[in-house]
Amino acid sequence: MKDTPGWASPGSAPSDGQEPGASGPADATGRPGPAQPADQPGTQPQGPGAKWSQEQPPPGQWSAPTGAPAPGQTPPPPPPGPGWGGRPPTGPGGGPAGYGYGYGGPGGYGAWGGGWGGPPPAAKPGVIPLRPLGVGEILDGAVSTMRTYWRTVLGISLVVAVVTEIVVILLQGFALDDSASTQVLNDPNADPGELSRAMGDALLSSGLVFLVSMVGTVVATALLTAVTSRAVLGKSVTAGEAWRDARPQVVKLFGLIFLLLLIGVVVVGVGALPGIIVALAGAPAGGAALAILGSLGTGVVALWLAVRFSLASPALMLEKQGIVKAMSRSAKLVRGSWWRVFGIQLLAVIIASIVSAIVVIPFTLIASAFSGDGVSGFLNGSGGLGWTYLIVSGVGSVIGSMITFPITAGVTVLLYIDQRIRREALDLELARAAGVQGYGSGASTSGS
Repeated sequence: MKDTPGWASPGSAPSDGQEPGASGPADATGRPGPAQPADQPGTQPQGPGAKWSQEQPPPGQWSAPTGAPAPGQTPPPPPPGPGWGGRPPTGPGGGPAGYGYGYGGPGGYGAWGGGWGGPPPAAKPGVIPLRPLGVGEILDGAVSTMRTYWRTVLGISLVVAVVTEIVVILLQGFALDDSASTQVLNDPNADPGELSRAMGDALLSSGLVFLVSMVGTVVATALLTAVTSRAVLGKSVTAGEAWRDARPQVVKLFGLIFLLLLIGVVVVGVGALPGIIVALAGAPAGGAALAILGSLGTGVVALWLAVRFSLASPALMLEKQGIVKAMSRSAKLVRGSWWRVFGIQLLAVIIASIVSAIVVIPFTLIASAFSGDGVSGFLNGSGGLGWTYLIVSGVGSVIGSMITFPITAGVTVLLYIDQRIRREALDLELARAAGVQGYGSGASTSGS
């Protein structure tokens, strides 16, 4: 065997105190035998031309040496592979299956990285490696997208958040009177008619604010989906390019969101309907209890459906699908992974909510200190919502939305990509789109 430089066979180097060219007795064929080590006097060969023991350790137990080892010195065991562990299966000739056998050259020990390292690391042209992702990698990918392409991501989030918050402030300042409803609801002497009107006004106000916020969220999600999908390939995109890419699907995305909301409301309403009927029949206490229990029961069903269709938005935007087809694709991708998708989405919402609260609460307290009855009036619900309060708290909401929009949208898109890598080997298509040479020519990197 011809050894390449730096990859000598064990024991082929000259011993200490012996000239490099010295050789031992001739073997049966007349060729010079191996040299006798000078540091082992009295040791005689046990066979013709044989210096080594008849029983040798398997070739796989030798690690890649940094230099030629001295005779009689056992090379150290190989270090464990990074994150893979275990010894690969043995193939013909004693070497690992699929890797060949030899001390050097392609397919030899040099191809294993000095140990049983297993498959090479996955390609990472963008913010995530092209293989099935862990929870931390999905969250890190969303944050990395925001950090790497911060001009585009924060620019989109800022514009959408500012426009949305201006509309909300104008609605609350001119059309919605939350303070009157709050005072009636906090009045223990209010009659049922006043309480009903106050609750209706509060629900109307909350519904309008939620509707406006949802519109902003849909637009931000549509634009940030385009940004995140390019970030996976390591390609940047401007806000204008993101809008041109997302614009044909925005109307469908609105339809998808409204349909999902309608499904949730109908499911919960069906559960509350028996209690409402009982309450109208003259048993308000029993009807209220029955409505609550029914709503809780069907709320579980609504949550299950929400998670099942949670990947419909990126499917609609990236696959250019229709509404029903996008919902079907989401159901297919989530099937068998409901708890995993639910856990990752819940974790993203919790993180986004905590970050938003850290930003918004100080602005809310500052706004309360400069308006109405101060912070005490805000805490007990007696303070009014003046323009100072609305503007200052709106600034906090804008800053919070700038951070939460990229997190929630990024996690949803990366979770969609991860599920497609696991189910459909999307990593091969992404590698080709990113220009990764030779990706997928060996063993597949996707898994279930």
